Amino acid sequence: MRKNFEHIIALIIGVALGAVGGILFAPDKGSNTRDILSYKLKKYREKLRELLKELVNSKAIVSSEAKEAGQHVISDAKDKAEKLLEEVDELFAQIDTNNKQANK
Repeated sequence: MRKNFEHIIALIIGVALGAVGGILFAPDKGSNTRDILSYKLKKYREKLRELLKELVNSKAIVSSEAKEAGQHVISDAKDKAEKLLEEVDELFAQIDTNNKQANK
């Protein structure tokens, strides 16, 4: 079960990184690309926050061993989601800096 969850998290991260890479290398104006990227990152950030809330607030009655394993998986997922949120915030900061420089 834990490996499946890790694979799902890895897939989500891969899809997100692929989407960001695809947008960054798109043959469009830089300002348009940054606007699109900002919009999509905001959507992903909100989805990650919702997922994080669900993981933290989810409660299931299971045996102590399964509960411990589940808590470990939830903790790992929470850490990864928080790291992704930090990376998204860093990308927003870079996009804002680039927009400010482009508008000068």
